[in-house]
Amino acid sequence: MSPKKVARRLAAILAADAVGYSRLVGQDEKSALEQFSAHLNELFVPKVKTHDGRVIKTMGDGVLVEFPSVVEALKCAIDIQRSMAKRNATVLADQRMEFRIGINSGDVVMEKGDIFGEGVNIAARLESIAEPGGISISQRVHEDVQNRVDVAFEDTGEQKLKNLSRPVRVYRVVLDRPAPRPSAALVLPDRPSLAVLPLQNMSGDPEQEYFADAMAEDLVTALSRWRSFFVIARNSSFTYKGRAVDVRRIGQELGVRYVLEGSVRKVENRVRLTAQLLEAANGTHIWAEKFDRDLVDILALQDELTQQVVSAIEPAVLNSENVRIARKGLNDYTAFDYYQRGMWHLNKVSADGYREAVALFRKAIDRDPQLPHGDVGLARIL
Repeated sequence: MSPKKVARRLAAILAADAVGYSRLVGQDEKSALEQFSAHLNELFVPKVKTHDGRVIKTMGDGVLVEFPSVVEALKCAIDIQRSMAKRNATVLADQRMEFRIGINSGDVVMEKGDIFGEGVNIAARLESIAEPGGISISQRVHEDVQNRVDVAFEDTGEQKLKNLSRPVRVYRVVLDRPAPRPSAALVLPDRPSLAVLPLQNMSGDPEQEYFADAMAEDLVTALSRWRSFFVIARNSSFTYKGRAVDVRRIGQELGVRYVLEGSVRKVENRVRLTAQLLEAANGTHIWAEKFDRDLVDILALQDELTQQVVSAIEPAVLNSENVRIARKGLNDYTAFDYYQRGMWHLNKVSADGYREAVALFRKAIDRDPQLPHGDVGLARIL
Protein backbone atom coordinates (compact mmCIF):
# COMPACT_ATOMS: atom_id res chain seq x y z
CA MET A 1 0.00 0.00 0.00
CA SER A 2 1.20 3.53 -0.75
CA PRO A 3 1.83 5.78 2.26
CA LYS A 4 -0.85 8.36 3.06
CA LYS A 5 -0.16 11.70 1.37
CA VAL A 6 0.71 14.48 3.81
CA ALA A 7 -1.53 17.54 3.49
CA ARG A 8 0.49 20.77 3.34
CA ARG A 9 -0.27 24.41 2.70
CA LEU A 10 1.31 27.83 3.02
CA ALA A 11 -0.07 29.83 5.94
CA ALA A 12 0.59 32.73 8.27
CA ILE A 13 0.95 31.51 11.84
CA LEU A 14 0.35 33.61 14.95
CA ALA A 15 1.50 32.27 18.31
CA ALA A 16 0.62 34.09 21.53
CA ASP A 17 1.01 33.46 25.23
CA ALA A 18 0.18 35.23 28.47
CA VAL A 19 3.25 36.70 30.17
CA GLY A 20 3.61 35.81 33.86
CA TYR A 21 0.63 33.45 33.73
CA SER A 22 2.11 31.11 36.34
CA ARG A 23 2.68 34.03 38.70
CA LEU A 24 -0.93 35.15 38.35
CA VAL A 25 -2.17 31.59 38.89
CA GLY A 26 -0.03 31.40 42.03
CA GLN A 27 -1.61 34.59 43.34
CA ASP A 28 -5.22 33.66 42.56
CA GLU A 29 -5.84 30.64 40.35
CA LYS A 30 -9.57 31.24 39.86
CA SER A 31 -9.10 34.90 38.95
CA ALA A 32 -6.25 34.12 36.53
CA LEU A 33 -8.27 31.43 34.72
CA GLU A 34 -11.28 33.72 34.47
CA GLN A 35 -9.13 36.59 33.17
CA PHE A 36 -7.48 34.43 30.51
CA SER A 37 -10.84 33.01 29.42
CA ALA A 38 -12.33 36.51 29.17
CA HIS A 39 -9.46 37.79 27.04
CA LEU A 40 -9.69 34.72 24.82
CA ASN A 41 -13.46 34.79 24.26
CA GLU A 42 -14.06 38.55 24.30
CA LEU A 43 -10.96 39.67 22.41
CA PHE A 44 -8.90 37.00 20.67
CA VAL A 45 -11.67 34.96 19.04
CA PRO A 46 -13.66 37.95 17.69
CA LYS A 47 -10.51 39.67 16.37
CA VAL A 48 -9.33 36.46 14.70
CA LYS A 49 -12.70 36.00 12.97
CA THR A 50 -12.70 39.63 11.82
CA HIS A 51 -9.35 39.05 10.10
CA ASP A 52 -10.36 35.70 8.50
CA GLY A 53 -8.21 33.63 10.85
CA ARG A 54 -8.83 30.34 12.63
CA VAL A 55 -7.93 29.48 16.21
CA ILE A 56 -6.17 26.13 15.94
CA LYS A 57 -5.86 25.44 19.65
CA THR A 58 -5.25 26.89 23.09
CA MET A 59 -2.38 25.45 25.13
CA GLY A 60 -2.67 26.38 28.78
CA ASP A 61 -1.65 30.04 28.61
CA GLY A 62 -1.05 30.08 24.84
CA VAL A 63 -2.99 30.39 21.59
CA LEU A 64 -2.11 29.18 18.09
CA VAL A 65 -3.88 30.84 15.16
CA GLU A 66 -3.70 30.33 11.39
CA PHE A 67 -4.37 32.98 8.72
CA PRO A 68 -4.43 32.76 4.92
CA SER A 69 -2.76 36.20 4.75
CA VAL A 70 0.28 37.60 6.60
CA VAL A 71 -1.19 41.11 6.32
CA GLU A 72 -4.36 40.02 8.11
CA ALA A 73 -2.32 38.12 10.70
CA LEU A 74 -0.32 41.23 11.55
CA LYS A 75 -3.38 43.49 11.53
CA CYS A 76 -5.09 41.09 13.92
CA ALA A 77 -2.05 41.06 16.24
CA ILE A 78 -1.93 44.86 16.24
CA ASP A 79 -5.67 45.06 17.05
CA ILE A 80 -5.23 42.57 19.89
CA GLN A 81 -2.27 44.33 21.47
CA ARG A 82 -3.83 47.78 21.24
CA SER A 83 -7.11 46.48 22.68
CA MET A 84 -5.23 44.70 25.47
CA ALA A 85 -3.52 47.97 26.37
CA LYS A 86 -6.96 49.59 26.78
CA ARG A 87 -8.29 46.65 28.83
CA ASN A 88 -5.28 46.87 31.15
CA ALA A 89 -5.40 50.64 31.57
CA THR A 90 -7.36 50.41 34.84
CA VAL A 91 -5.76 47.19 36.12
CA LEU A 92 -2.97 47.28 38.71
CA ALA A 93 0.45 46.47 37.22
CA ASP A 94 0.98 43.29 39.26
CA GLN A 95 -2.46 41.96 38.29
CA ARG A 96 -2.31 42.62 34.56
CA MET A 97 -2.28 39.84 32.01
CA GLU A 98 -0.22 40.82 28.97
CA PHE A 99 0.37 38.85 25.81
CA ARG A 100 3.38 38.54 23.57
CA ILE A 101 2.92 37.53 19.95
CA GLY A 102 5.10 35.98 17.26
CA ILE A 103 4.16 35.76 13.58
CA ASN A 104 5.75 33.70 10.83
CA SER A 105 4.80 32.59 7.35
CA GLY A 106 5.67 29.16 6.06
CA ASP A 107 4.71 25.68 4.99
CA VAL A 108 2.54 23.80 7.51
CA VAL A 109 1.42 20.20 7.78
CA MET A 110 -2.25 19.61 8.60
CA GLU A 111 -3.40 16.66 10.63
CA LYS A 112 -6.75 16.23 12.42
CA GLY A 113 -7.41 19.96 12.55
CA ASP A 114 -3.96 20.78 13.96
CA ILE A 115 -0.93 22.24 12.17
CA PHE A 116 2.74 21.32 12.49
CA GLY A 117 6.06 22.10 10.87
CA GLU A 118 9.00 24.48 11.02
CA GLY A 119 6.76 27.43 10.17
CA VAL A 120 4.83 26.81 13.40
CA ASN A 121 8.01 26.27 15.41
CA ILE A 122 9.50 29.58 14.26
CA ALA A 123 6.30 31.45 15.17
CA ALA A 124 6.43 29.93 18.67
CA ARG A 125 10.11 30.93 19.08
CA LEU A 126 9.37 34.46 17.88
CA GLU A 127 6.62 34.70 20.48
CA SER A 128 9.04 33.61 23.20
CA ILE A 129 11.41 36.55 22.51
CA ALA A 130 8.71 39.18 22.00
CA GLU A 131 8.25 41.85 24.65
CA PRO A 132 5.17 41.79 26.91
CA GLY A 133 2.49 43.58 24.92
CA GLY A 134 4.69 43.36 21.83
CA ILE A 135 4.88 41.59 18.47
CA SER A 136 7.90 39.95 16.81
CA ILE A 137 7.84 38.89 13.17
CA SER A 138 10.19 37.01 10.86
CA GLN A 139 11.97 38.59 7.90
CA ARG A 140 9.65 36.75 5.55
CA VAL A 141 6.61 38.36 7.16
CA HIS A 142 8.33 41.74 7.16
CA GLU A 143 8.94 41.52 3.41
CA ASP A 144 5.29 40.68 2.74
CA VAL A 145 3.75 43.44 4.90
CA GLN A 146 6.05 46.30 3.87
CA ASN A 147 4.01 49.44 3.11
CA ARG A 148 0.76 47.54 3.71
CA VAL A 149 0.37 48.09 7.46
CA ASP A 150 0.63 51.49 9.14
CA VAL A 151 3.22 50.66 11.81
CA ALA A 152 6.98 50.98 11.98
CA PHE A 153 9.42 48.10 12.34
CA GLU A 154 12.70 47.76 14.18
CA ASP A 155 15.30 45.37 12.77
CA THR A 156 16.74 43.43 15.72
CA GLY A 157 19.12 41.42 13.55
CA GLU A 158 19.57 37.68 13.21
CA GLN A 159 18.53 35.76 16.32
CA LYS A 160 19.57 32.25 17.31
CA LEU A 161 16.28 30.72 18.36
CA LYS A 162 15.93 27.63 20.54
CA ASN A 163 15.99 24.28 18.70
CA LEU A 164 16.39 25.92 15.29
CA SER A 165 19.50 25.08 13.26
CA ARG A 166 19.75 28.44 11.49
CA PRO A 167 19.36 31.99 12.80
CA VAL A 168 16.26 33.99 11.90
CA ARG A 169 16.22 37.72 11.20
CA VAL A 170 13.64 39.23 13.51
CA TYR A 171 11.73 42.52 13.37
CA ARG A 172 9.93 44.16 16.29
CA VAL A 173 6.65 45.88 15.52
CA VAL A 174 6.66 49.44 16.89
CA LEU A 175 3.01 49.88 17.83
CA ASP A 176 3.22 53.50 18.97
CA ARG A 177 4.88 54.83 15.81
CA PRO A 178 3.27 54.90 12.35
CA ALA A 179 5.16 53.69 9.32
CA PRO A 180 7.49 56.36 7.91
CA ARG A 181 6.11 58.05 4.82
CA PRO A 182 8.28 57.79 1.70
CA SER A 183 10.27 60.99 1.50
CA ALA A 184 11.30 62.76 -1.65
CA ALA A 185 14.75 61.85 -2.91
CA LEU A 186 17.41 64.29 -1.76
CA VAL A 187 18.84 66.56 -4.44
CA LEU A 188 22.31 65.42 -5.43
CA PRO A 189 25.09 67.93 -4.72
CA ASP A 190 27.01 69.41 -7.66
CA ARG A 191 30.14 67.51 -6.67
CA PRO A 192 30.45 63.72 -6.95
CA SER A 193 28.93 62.37 -3.73
CA LEU A 194 29.73 59.08 -2.02
CA ALA A 195 28.60 57.03 0.99
CA VAL A 196 30.74 54.33 2.63
CA LEU A 197 28.54 51.60 4.06
CA PRO A 198 29.64 49.55 7.10
CA LEU A 199 31.82 46.65 5.99
CA GLN A 200 30.43 43.19 6.64
CA ASN A 201 32.35 40.98 9.07
CA MET A 202 32.68 37.66 7.22
CA SER A 203 35.07 36.09 9.74
CA GLY A 204 32.42 34.30 11.77
CA ASP A 205 34.02 35.90 14.83
CA PRO A 206 31.98 38.68 16.50
CA GLU A 207 35.19 40.10 17.98
CA GLN A 208 36.34 41.02 14.47
CA GLU A 209 33.37 43.38 14.13
CA TYR A 210 35.53 46.19 15.50
CA PHE A 211 38.09 45.72 12.71
CA ALA A 212 35.41 45.91 10.00
CA ASP A 213 33.94 49.08 11.56
CA ALA A 214 37.38 50.65 11.98
CA MET A 215 38.20 49.99 8.32
CA ALA A 216 34.97 51.65 7.20
CA GLU A 217 35.63 54.68 9.44
CA ASP A 218 39.16 55.01 8.03
CA LEU A 219 37.77 54.94 4.50
CA VAL A 220 35.26 57.70 5.33
CA THR A 221 38.04 59.82 6.82
CA ALA A 222 40.44 59.27 3.92
CA LEU A 223 37.83 59.89 1.22
CA SER A 224 36.56 63.04 2.93
CA ARG A 225 39.99 64.62 2.37
CA TRP A 226 39.21 64.92 -1.35
CA ARG A 227 38.20 68.51 -1.88
CA SER A 228 36.45 67.65 -5.11
CA PHE A 229 34.15 65.07 -3.54
CA PHE A 230 31.29 65.10 -1.07
CA VAL A 231 31.45 62.18 1.41
CA ILE A 232 28.56 61.31 3.73
CA ALA A 233 29.43 61.30 7.44
CA ARG A 234 29.83 58.01 9.29
CA ASN A 235 26.80 58.62 11.52
CA SER A 236 24.51 58.69 8.48
CA SER A 237 25.95 55.78 6.50
CA PHE A 238 26.26 53.52 9.57
CA THR A 239 22.48 53.58 10.08
CA TYR A 240 22.42 50.87 7.39
CA LYS A 241 24.59 48.50 9.44
CA GLY A 242 23.12 45.00 9.48
CA ARG A 243 20.36 45.95 7.03
CA ALA A 244 19.84 44.61 3.53
CA VAL A 245 18.83 47.78 1.66
CA ASP A 246 18.77 48.32 -2.09
CA VAL A 247 21.60 50.61 -3.16
CA ARG A 248 19.18 52.76 -5.16
CA ARG A 249 17.19 53.47 -2.01
CA ILE A 250 20.38 54.39 -0.15
CA GLY A 251 21.29 56.82 -2.91
CA GLN A 252 17.88 58.49 -2.65
CA GLU A 253 17.84 58.63 1.17
CA LEU A 254 21.39 59.96 1.54
CA GLY A 255 21.51 62.04 -1.62
CA VAL A 256 24.64 60.38 -3.05
CA ARG A 257 25.71 59.33 -6.53
CA TYR A 258 28.07 56.53 -5.45
CA VAL A 259 28.02 53.86 -2.74
CA LEU A 260 31.06 51.93 -1.51
CA GLU A 261 30.35 48.58 0.14
CA GLY A 262 32.41 45.53 1.00
CA SER A 263 33.43 42.94 3.55
CA VAL A 264 36.35 41.87 5.72
CA ARG A 265 37.35 38.25 6.35
CA LYS A 266 40.09 37.20 8.76
CA VAL A 267 41.44 33.65 8.65
CA GLU A 268 44.30 32.92 11.04
CA ASN A 269 46.97 35.52 10.15
CA ARG A 270 45.51 36.54 6.79
CA VAL A 271 43.01 39.31 6.09
CA ARG A 272 40.95 39.75 2.93
CA LEU A 273 39.18 43.01 2.18
CA THR A 274 36.71 43.08 -0.71
CA ALA A 275 35.22 46.37 -1.89
CA GLN A 276 32.98 47.49 -4.71
CA LEU A 277 31.88 50.90 -5.89
CA LEU A 278 28.34 51.19 -7.22
CA GLU A 279 26.47 53.94 -9.03
CA ALA A 280 23.45 54.43 -6.79
CA ALA A 281 20.99 55.48 -9.50
CA ASN A 282 21.00 52.09 -11.21
CA GLY A 283 23.20 49.79 -9.10
CA THR A 284 25.86 49.58 -11.83
CA HIS A 285 29.31 48.37 -10.75
CA ILE A 286 31.95 51.04 -11.29
CA TRP A 287 34.87 49.26 -9.66
CA ALA A 288 35.53 46.13 -7.58
CA GLU A 289 38.67 44.62 -6.07
CA LYS A 290 39.91 42.32 -3.31
CA PHE A 291 43.02 42.82 -1.19
CA ASP A 292 44.81 40.00 0.65
CA ARG A 293 47.34 40.86 3.33
CA ASP A 294 49.26 39.21 6.18
CA LEU A 295 48.17 40.37 9.62
CA VAL A 296 51.32 41.63 11.38
CA ASP A 297 50.67 45.16 12.63
CA ILE A 298 46.91 45.74 12.65
CA LEU A 299 47.14 49.55 12.57
CA ALA A 300 49.65 49.53 9.74
CA LEU A 301 47.42 47.05 7.91
CA GLN A 302 44.40 49.35 8.28
CA ASP A 303 46.38 52.28 6.89
CA GLU A 304 47.72 50.24 3.95
CA LEU A 305 44.35 48.82 2.98
CA THR A 306 42.68 52.22 3.29
CA GLN A 307 45.29 53.81 1.02
CA GLN A 308 44.95 51.00 -1.52
CA VAL A 309 41.17 51.35 -1.71
CA VAL A 310 41.20 55.15 -1.85
CA SER A 311 43.88 55.18 -4.55
CA ALA A 312 41.79 52.83 -6.67
CA ILE A 313 38.46 54.60 -6.11
CA GLU A 314 39.55 58.13 -7.07
CA PRO A 315 40.31 57.42 -10.76
CA ALA A 316 37.25 55.14 -10.99
CA VAL A 317 34.95 57.94 -9.77
CA LEU A 318 36.62 60.55 -12.00
CA ASN A 319 36.26 58.30 -15.03
CA SER A 320 32.61 57.63 -14.24
CA GLU A 321 32.00 61.36 -13.79
CA ASN A 322 33.64 62.13 -17.13
CA VAL A 323 31.43 59.56 -18.86
CA ARG A 324 28.34 60.97 -17.13
CA ILE A 325 29.21 64.56 -18.00
CA ALA A 326 29.99 63.66 -21.61
CA ARG A 327 26.41 62.39 -21.99
CA LYS A 328 24.96 65.72 -20.85
CA GLY A 329 24.24 68.72 -23.06
CA LEU A 330 26.30 71.85 -22.35
CA ASN A 331 23.17 73.66 -21.21
CA ASP A 332 22.76 71.08 -18.43
CA TYR A 333 26.27 71.49 -17.01
CA THR A 334 26.72 72.67 -13.44
CA ALA A 335 29.75 74.74 -12.52
CA PHE A 336 31.44 71.61 -11.22
CA ASP A 337 30.65 69.74 -14.45
CA TYR A 338 32.45 72.49 -16.39
CA TYR A 339 35.41 72.19 -14.04
CA GLN A 340 35.51 68.38 -14.37
CA ARG A 341 35.36 68.59 -18.15
CA GLY A 342 38.02 71.28 -18.14
CA MET A 343 40.35 69.03 -16.12
CA TRP A 344 39.76 66.23 -18.61
CA HIS A 345 40.91 68.49 -21.46
CA LEU A 346 43.81 69.83 -19.34
CA ASN A 347 45.10 66.31 -18.80
CA LYS A 348 45.34 65.75 -22.57
CA VAL A 349 48.48 67.92 -22.43
CA SER A 350 47.91 69.48 -25.84
CA ALA A 351 47.43 73.00 -27.21
CA ASP A 352 43.85 72.24 -28.26
CA GLY A 353 43.17 70.65 -24.90
CA TYR A 354 44.44 73.73 -23.06
CA ARG A 355 42.24 76.06 -25.13
CA GLU A 356 39.17 73.91 -24.40
CA ALA A 357 40.09 73.77 -20.70
CA VAL A 358 40.40 77.56 -20.42
CA ALA A 359 36.96 78.03 -21.99
CA LEU A 360 35.38 75.45 -19.67
CA PHE A 361 37.03 76.88 -16.53
CA ARG A 362 35.70 80.33 -17.44
CA LYS A 363 32.21 78.86 -17.89
CA ALA A 364 32.51 77.28 -14.44
CA ILE A 365 33.36 80.70 -12.97
CA ASP A 366 30.46 82.35 -14.77
CA ARG A 367 27.99 79.63 -13.70
CA ASP A 368 28.97 79.79 -10.01
CA PRO A 369 31.44 82.51 -8.92
CA GLN A 370 31.38 81.12 -5.35
CA LEU A 371 32.76 77.73 -6.43
CA PRO A 372 36.57 78.01 -6.31
CA HIS A 373 37.29 75.07 -8.64
CA GLY A 374 36.96 77.09 -11.84
CA ASP A 375 39.46 79.67 -10.56
CA VAL A 376 41.82 76.93 -9.41
CA GLY A 377 41.73 75.20 -12.80
CA LEU A 378 42.22 78.47 -14.66
CA ALA A 379 45.15 79.44 -12.40
CA ARG A 380 46.81 76.08 -13.02
CA ILE A 381 46.62 76.33 -16.78
CA LEU A 382 47.66 80.00 -16.93
